[in-house]
Amino acid sequence: MSRTDKGFTGRHMLLTICAFFAVVISVNVTMAWFASASWSGLVVENTYVASQQFNQKASAIKAMAETGVSGDISLRGNVFTYNLHNRDGSPAPAEEVTAAFRRPVGDHEDFTAALKKVAEGRFEVDHHVPSGDWIVELISKRDGMTIQHEALRFDTAEFVR
Repeated sequence: MSRTDKGFTGRHMLLTICAFFAVVISVNVTMAWFASASWSGLVVENTYVASQQFNQKASAIKAMAETGVSGDISLRGNVFTYNLHNRDGSPAPAEEVTAAFRRPVGDHEDFTAALKKVAEGRFEVDHHVPSGDWIVELISKRDGMTIQHEALRFDTAEFVR
């Protein structure tokens, strides 16, 4: 047996273990960086306060749902449209609608827009909505009171013709 033919030695085992852990650590660091860069993790500012307000908000949403007022959205080019209607399909009277557009992940492209009333129950805004997934929170008011508050998730690809 020659001096250069030693087979698998302790040094080989040490290099194998170091390479294995280097790969594991680099993958974990990469995944942690992607997770922290893509989502703020913030759902509410103060969880205690949010928990105290939960029952109030739940009963308000239940009362709103019982009115039968609902809405649907469309997007043609840069024109975002929100149609608000009663249970029977007739236009629901409202004076103002605001829309908060949020990405499901990340907040760097979020924006809020006030929709302009173009007809009874029909509101529009001319604003570029970048392609991809969005959650739009729509708040409709009449006489200063909220008559509809809903959040709809959509993908801009749904509206491409």
